[in-house]
Amino acid sequence: MTATVSEFRERATVAIADVRLQTALEGATGRFAASREAALAELPWADELRDHFKAMRAATLANLAAHLETFERNALAAGAQVHWAQDGAEACAIVTEIARRRGVTLAAKSKSMATEEIHLNAALAEAGVRPVETDLGEWIIQLAKEPPSHIIAPAIHKTKEQVAELFERESGRPQSADDIPALTAEARRMLREQFLAAGMGISGGNVMVAETGSVVLVTNEGNGRMVTTAPPVHVAVIGIEKIAPAWDDAAVWLSLLARSATGQPMSIYTTVVTGPRREADPDGPEEVHVVLLDNGRSHLLGSKYEEVLQCIRCGACLNVCPVYREAGGHAYGSPYSGPIGAVISPLLFGLDKYAALPHASSLCGACKDVCPARIDLPRMLLELRADLVEQGLAPTKEGAMEKAAAFALRYDKLWRVVTGLGRVGQRPLLKNGKLQVPDQFNPAGERQLPSLAKKSFHDLWRDGEV
Repeated sequence: MTATVSEFRERATVAIADVRLQTALEGATGRFAASREAALAELPWADELRDHFKAMRAATLANLAAHLETFERNALAAGAQVHWAQDGAEACAIVTEIARRRGVTLAAKSKSMATEEIHLNAALAEAGVRPVETDLGEWIIQLAKEPPSHIIAPAIHKTKEQVAELFERESGRPQSADDIPALTAEARRMLREQFLAAGMGISGGNVMVAETGSVVLVTNEGNGRMVTTAPPVHVAVIGIEKIAPAWDDAAVWLSLLARSATGQPMSIYTTVVTGPRREADPDGPEEVHVVLLDNGRSHLLGSKYEEVLQCIRCGACLNVCPVYREAGGHAYGSPYSGPIGAVISPLLFGLDKYAALPHASSLCGACKDVCPARIDLPRMLLELRADLVEQGLAPTKEGAMEKAAAFALRYDKLWRVVTGLGRVGQRPLLKNGKLQVPDQFNPAGERQLPSLAKKSFHDLWRDGEV
């Protein structure tokens, strides 16, 4: 997908008019934000811990290659196989080749933004492998044939009535939207069959620990442990930036991740995978493969955008963003939505394809305030806006208007003349205090523009009226 200016505005307009979506977004993001605030309030020295975490992430990225090599060395020593993928196509080819070699026809998947990023499900299906999402939210949107709407809660936009309808269609049995335990039990019944039949389990990874070559998986459901233990092969696809040098660093990471994401001191299931099962282990996969995904990340190192690689995908910025909370995740046309998506999507997938996203922000700074790594997303949004202009990607009409306004603002007398003429010229377009500007001339799209005041602030000040 893409997010041009017209595409984003069209999707956002539809989302804002959807009453059920607005109700679901308001309720869920509000709960997440309140839970985060309460959880951090109970954490001693939370601000100092966030400062330490940011410094830790910056230092790790400054020496990323060495940490990745340490991880590879220790993962290999533990019996895992490590693969390096330059882009999404290479990562998909690695996973499908493993599946082909093992004769896999069914893959059980745990929640993974990295696999969404590279469209792994489509690649698996094309290779004759049926991928089944086993995270409840991911499974719901798979049944609905939709992309995720939120980094942490992919089905945040779905109401219980919509979920019941999807389950009824999948199971062929009546489902009650008012009986949540029954819906959950039905999901368990249908998904447990997939765990046992799957020839491959596929996951992402929240943290890689270089010290031991371990992959840490953080979930709120038992599906993550089933995916990484029941099938004979486990494949983890992880972005190269998701690495902690040692367990002490990973402990800081984990202490902030759950609190920032869902308001829990720690997620219900925190799983550590260090190679395949040993001889004395009662369960676990015969093979463990770790696919280290670059896909544009290494190009950000040493650039003005390197800071974005500090993100741990907690989703806190989405829950406070006034744009995301109205437009929802699908308006962004990317697996990554909200403020982090408005920065990372253009950087990873192309600014030309996601030209609308740097402007999908009020620059209120709430995202930076809640980020556990204090990532300066507003700064990078402004940098991307400047890049749009420098690369000639800004809309021609809006660019011409901005240049004209900048020229007029340079000269006080000229600005007074322009605004004076505007007060006179707007009269035929006024209706109930708003300007009725034809869409093709309205830089705000479908939003009505306010009229110019009868007197400017300077005039009011001069005449002693303020």
